[in-house]
Amino acid sequence: MNTLSRRAALAAFAALVLAACPSGNTPQPQVRVKPQPQKPQAVVAIALGGGASKGFAHIGILKVLKQHGIPVKVVTGTSAGAIVGSMYASGMSPDRMELEAEILGKTDLVDLTLSTNGFIKGEKLQDYVNRKTGNRPIEQFPLKFAAVATDFSTGKAVAFNRGNAGQAVRASAAIPNVFQPAVIGGRKYVDGGLTQPVPVTAARQQGANFVIAVDISAKPENAVGKSFFAYLDQTLNIMSTSALNAELGKADVVIKPRVQNLGAVGGFDQKTQAIKTGEAAALAALPEIKRKLAAYRY
Repeated sequence: MNTLSRRAALAAFAALVLAACPSGNTPQPQVRVKPQPQKPQAVVAIALGGGASKGFAHIGILKVLKQHGIPVKVVTGTSAGAIVGSMYASGMSPDRMELEAEILGKTDLVDLTLSTNGFIKGEKLQDYVNRKTGNRPIEQFPLKFAAVATDFSTGKAVAFNRGNAGQAVRASAAIPNVFQPAVIGGRKYVDGGLTQPVPVTAARQQGANFVIAVDISAKPENAVGKSFFAYLDQTLNIMSTSALNAELGKADVVIKPRVQNLGAVGGFDQKTQAIKTGEAAALAALPEIKRKLAAYRY
C-alpha cells in the first residue's frame, strides 16, 4: 500500500471512531412550559338603583369611577338610576351632569294631571331625557344602556335597550299611583323598582361580567316622615325588599351611599349633599373594586 492510500485509510478509520463517540451536543429532551391562563377581558357594568331624588348620589359615584379609570362599558338603571344612567351612557360627563343637576328644578320633570291612575303624566320627564341625550335612540349611545321597567300585565321586568331613550326612562320611573303608566307598543309599564330595584340582572343580560351595583334605597335613620311621598317611599322599599336582596346578591361589588336622611322628593333641595355622599361611597369602595378587577384584563 503506498503512502497516499495508507493516509486515506487512516483518515477513514478516524472518521469512523469519531462517529461512534458520544457527541457533546447530544440533543436534550425539550421541556414544555405550560402557558399561564389568560385573564378574561373585563366588561364592567354599573347598575344604578331607584330612589327618587336620592338618585343625585349616582352622579358622585360615576364621577369618582371615571376619575380613577374604572372602565364602565355597560350602564343599567331603574327609575332615578335610569334618568342618570341614560345621560351618562349617552356620553355626558359626570361634571356636566353635576352642572345640569344644579339648575334642574322639580317643575322641569313634573306635569300634573287629574287622573285615577297617576297625577303626573311623565311627558316632561320623557322630553327632558331626550333633550339631554341628544334625541338619539338608545342603540346610538357610546355605552350600552338599558332602562328597566315592569310590565303592568305580567309583573315581569323588561329591559329597554333600544329605541326612544326618554320613553324607556319614563316607563322605568313610572311610580304606581304617582306617574301614569307608560304605554309602549300597546303595553303598560310601571316603575322597574318593583322587579329590579337595582338592575344587576339586566346588566348581566347586556353582556357584563363584572357588575358594580349602587343601592340608594337606604331606610331613614329617624322615623318615617308624615308626608305622602315619605310613606310612598317606605312602601316601595318594603314591597321591593325581596327583589332588592336577590339583585344585590348577583353583583360583584355593592355601593350603598349614606342617603338615609335625604328625602325621596324633599331631597331635591339637597342635590349637592347627595352628590358628595355618592363620591364618598365610591371612594370607600374603590379598593374592593380594584382588588376584584385585578382578576381581569381592562
